[in-house]
Amino acid sequence: MISKAQIKLIKSLQQKKNREQMHLFIAEGKKIVEELLQSTTIEVVHVYASGNYFGNRPFTQVTEEEMKKISALTTPPNIMAICRIPQENAILPDLQKELALVLDDIRDPGNLGSIIRIADWFGIKHIFCTPECVDVYNPKVVQASMGSIARVQLDYKNLRSILSECAEKQSPVYGAKLDGTSILKEKLSTHGLLIIGNESNGISPELTKYITNAIKIPSYQGGAESLNAAMATAILCAEFRREAMRTEG
Repeated sequence: MISKAQIKLIKSLQQKKNREQMHLFIAEGKKIVEELLQSTTIEVVHVYASGNYFGNRPFTQVTEEEMKKISALTTPPNIMAICRIPQENAILPDLQKELALVLDDIRDPGNLGSIIRIADWFGIKHIFCTPECVDVYNPKVVQASMGSIARVQLDYKNLRSILSECAEKQSPVYGAKLDGTSILKEKLSTHGLLIIGNESNGISPELTKYITNAIKIPSYQGGAESLNAAMATAILCAEFRREAMRTEG
C-alpha cells in the first residue's frame, strides 16, 4: 500500500526543482523500468506496480487508481520506478577517436528523449547540452528515451571546455545548417562533434563560430520547411556511421 506522503513525493518529482533537490526522478513502463534495473549507472530506489509484477526485487503494490495519481502519463502504465540521479561523470569522451553530439537549446522533451535513443542505437555514448535544453530527467524525456538514458551520458556543464578542446586539437565540429554542404557530398570524419540546433531557430551564433564543417540533409522536393530535430539527428548519425564502415572496410 502506498502512503499519502509517498504519493506527494512522487508527484513532486514532475517538477525540475524537486528532482534536483532530492536527486530523484521517475521512470514509467515495463521496458524502461527493466532497462534501468539492469543499469550499472542508475540506481533504482523503489518500484511501484499495479497488477502482477514478477521482478526479482521488492516493490509496493498499488491500485490502478493510485497509479493514476502518481503517474505523469495520460494513460498510466502498470509499473513505475523511482530512480536516483547519478553523479555527473567527469570523464569526457576522446574526440580524436569518437563522435559525440551537441544539442543547442532543444526544448521538446520528446525530441530529447528520441535523440538519446538514436544516440544509443548508433553507439554514441556522450551528448553535450546547452543549459537551455530541457532537463534529461523530465518524465517525458525519460519516457521517450525508452531506457537508453541508462547507456548514454548527458553533460550540461562541460560544453565550453569540450568545444575549446576541439578547436585546440583541430577535431572536426559539424553543424546541421540549412546552408551547409550536402551530407551526401561531404567526407565525414569518424570522430569529433555534431551540433544539432534548436527546433525553431537552429544553431545559435555562439556555437556557430565553432563549426568547422556545416552540413545539411538535402531536400528532393522542397515542400517541407525543415525536418524534426530527432529525425534529422537519426539521418545524420546514420550517414556518419556509414562513413565509418567505409573507412573501417
